[in-house]
Amino acid sequence: MWAAGIAVSLSATVPASAGSDGTIVVANRGAGTVSVIDTETDEVMATLELPADENPNEPMYVYHTQIRNRFFVGDRGNNRVVAFDADTLEVDGIAPAGAGVFHMWGSPITEHLWVNNDIDNTTSVISMHSLRLLATIPTPADLVAKGGKPHDVILSPDGKWGYVSVLGVDGDNDYVVQYDAGTFQEKARLAVGKDPHLSLTPRNEVLYVPCQGTNKVYVVDRDTLGVTKVLDVPGAHGAGMPSHGRYFYTTNLPGGGEEAIWAINTMVNQVVGKVVDSPYTVPHNIAFVPGGRKMYVTHSGPNDKVTIYRIRGNDPIPVLAGEVTTGDNPFGLAWAP
Repeated sequence: MWAAGIAVSLSATVPASAGSDGTIVVANRGAGTVSVIDTETDEVMATLELPADENPNEPMYVYHTQIRNRFFVGDRGNNRVVAFDADTLEVDGIAPAGAGVFHMWGSPITEHLWVNNDIDNTTSVISMHSLRLLATIPTPADLVAKGGKPHDVILSPDGKWGYVSVLGVDGDNDYVVQYDAGTFQEKARLAVGKDPHLSLTPRNEVLYVPCQGTNKVYVVDRDTLGVTKVLDVPGAHGAGMPSHGRYFYTTNLPGGGEEAIWAINTMVNQVVGKVVDSPYTVPHNIAFVPGGRKMYVTHSGPNDKVTIYRIRGNDPIPVLAGEVTTGDNPFGLAWAP
């Protein structure tokens, strides 16, 4: 495995091992680094450098897997995914991807990591064990011909389906494309609002599709892609779900920090409670500690902040509890032990 040449900067005042609640790993797209936040102290315990390559590193999104206890960081600048050992924070390998690495998601059932590449207009399927490239799925040619690019991706809890959002399509609609996760063939597609993202929970059979460009959240049957409900949510972009799956959270990315975080009850699929403001602009991506009692939100673009929220008991409304300074343009993030 490739492990040489990694630079790990540990804070002089924070211990190098995380507390019992683990860490939040943040990809700093603008800084080219990865921040590791101890979720007990809510301080940065390490700043990781990706291995040097031909182009400047551009870390985008993070995905953690129990398989060899790795977390993966997509590097858009060098068409690759870098695997880190979550225990040692050392590089544990590198997997090739396509040009334009963006969102990615893994399945513990198939043990595959799907990585969207919006320059190549493909999705790379990578073994989370061997880091081999197993398949390259082309984005549907007719959507690409209309300007479409693969963006967000998520895999069903049973390992049966892969879903890819395709945005930038000419006209009033973008799309969600459903793939057979075994054959990698398109099964169905659904026209939705503009700039769609994806989330789901094993608690129900629904796919949540927040659409920033049309201020909607689509509630979609995961098997049939039938739309069961459409909710009005301004600027709906970031998509996050705690492990218990009782609530879906989405961020109002263009709202300037006002009405930044919306909660949706996944039993009745309705917006609940008070909408939460954030202290910074561009509230973007969401991650939770196990159990969902704390939520972390990256503030991207011109910012270098991750805000922290507590969620108490049966009350789903997040309460601002603090913030962390990371690298420039913090983008994707994920929990890791």
